[in-house]
Amino acid sequence: MQFENKDLEYIEKLARIKLTVEERKEIAGQLSKILDYVDKLKKVKIDNNESDVFLQKREKKNILRPDKIRKSLAVEDALKNAPQRKGDFFKVPKIIS
Repeated sequence: MQFENKDLEYIEKLARIKLTVEERKEIAGQLSKILDYVDKLKKVKIDNNESDVFLQKREKKNILRPDKIRKSLAVEDALKNAPQRKGDFFKVPKIIS
């Protein structure tokens, strides 16, 4: 499938970018190959496919580890690489006026 220039202009407008002539040719070729591949995928018959492994019902179980109480990170260790600190806290620039 040939990718038309008007389609590429529309994509440029949506993405708010400006492409050079060389970039347009390259991207148009890449998009054409992608669309050709999608057309091939559309032709694949998937009816009565017995390998629908992902659609089968699975036993549901919690795969997360149980919560355990443990010692937290010491303040000095947590702040040792901070660019700026004020006492036991990270110092950050004020963002609300």
